[in-house]
Amino acid sequence: MLPGAWNPPTVAHIAIARAALSWADEIVLIIPRDLPHKQFAGVSFEERAFLLERLAAAEDGFSAAVTESGLYFEIAAEAREMLGDAAIGLVCGRDAAERIAHWNYGRPGVFEEMVAKHPLLVASRLGSWEGAGEGIVQIPIDPSFDLVSSSEVRRRLQAGEDWTLLVPEAIRGEVARLYCGRG
Repeated sequence: MLPGAWNPPTVAHIAIARAALSWADEIVLIIPRDLPHKQFAGVSFEERAFLLERLAAAEDGFSAAVTESGLYFEIAAEAREMLGDAAIGLVCGRDAAERIAHWNYGRPGVFEEMVAKHPLLVASRLGSWEGAGEGIVQIPIDPSFDLVSSSEVRRRLQAGEDWTLLVPEAIRGEVARLYCGRG
């Protein structure tokens, strides 16, 4: 499961998801209704969910889903209810892994409990994550994706610069329609 704000999806997101396919049979692109660390601004939740559905339909081994909650252990619990005994891993970039590991869950040990139940697959973006240990799987991706981000896509859109190579081809037209002129 690869959760995110998807504002908008990028080729780096797809590279991370494809790399995770070496561990999983399917990658589920997740958009939570409640983002604990970000706000929905500009493009709506519904529009982002639409982009994810289009993107997942264009990729072998991908699907898209919505969760109610945005914390990783809550996302995994929702998935467990739907999937039963299937192995569930959570995929993220190095920056998100650091945020997850240091999040205040209200009590100590929650992160360690989570990765014991649901491995955390961490993509190496701008270097490998130093939090390696039991329940942590490092997934290498090409360093050419290090500087590709949703923020950079939005910056380029606002500046009138070319952004198209940062967004998967399957959704470029929709991204242009939804983001152009919104900043």
